[in-house]
Amino acid sequence: MENLLLIIFLIFAGQILGSLVGLIKKPKKIVLYSSLAFAASMMLGISFFQLIPESLKISSIFLVTISFILGIVIMQIVDKILPHINPELMKKEKPSIKRSVTMLVIGIALHNVPEGLAIGVGFALSPALGIMVALGIAVQDMPENIATIVPLYGLTKKRVKSFNILVTTVLFELFGFISGYYVLKGAALNLLGASLALTAGFMTYISVEELIPAAQIKKYPKIGTISFILGILCVLLISLLAG
Repeated sequence: MENLLLIIFLIFAGQILGSLVGLIKKPKKIVLYSSLAFAASMMLGISFFQLIPESLKISSIFLVTISFILGIVIMQIVDKILPHINPELMKKEKPSIKRSVTMLVIGIALHNVPEGLAIGVGFALSPALGIMVALGIAVQDMPENIATIVPLYGLTKKRVKSFNILVTTVLFELFGFISGYYVLKGAALNLLGASLALTAGFMTYISVEELIPAAQIKKYPKIGTISFILGILCVLLISLLAG
């Protein structure tokens, strides 16, 4: 029960903290960029140091490879179909305000579902892995929500309304977690292994396609590189302590 409550806390914590920070005080660009680089490296570290090795223990390398590629393809399709504002600092489209808010919220909410599934899949195999994935996604959610709530507030012109809208989208991540956990709890090992690799594909795509470009590492190579390395070291340290 304690592990379950911790995961639910992490699901809400990253999104709520990011939203609050974005509304209270817009952070300096360099802070947001470094946070995105740190989050990207954590997501990649969890994928390749935790999820892939665990999936290889219980599934064949062929199934793991196919599932990993499938995860990337699914996220690419989702990214193309769904409206989504990339967290590359405060840029937004300019159609009607009502339509902009609606499309933005739909995009954020549905993008939260695969993240919740990733946590549920990890938790179905072991609580420690689920917590690790939830922590990585919470770290990623903080800078992403900071960058997302600024244009949302620009559209609604109301702080409380913007905060409530963004926090409501967390329920989709919670739904993904519950679905992933209960569907895969007690499932065959091959299916669990494939699901872990699929999750790694999700997280790798989010890191490479969204977080790393948004981190502007080419523009700020020193801070970006340091933040990226720290994220990897953080994953290794947590893995060591958890193991």
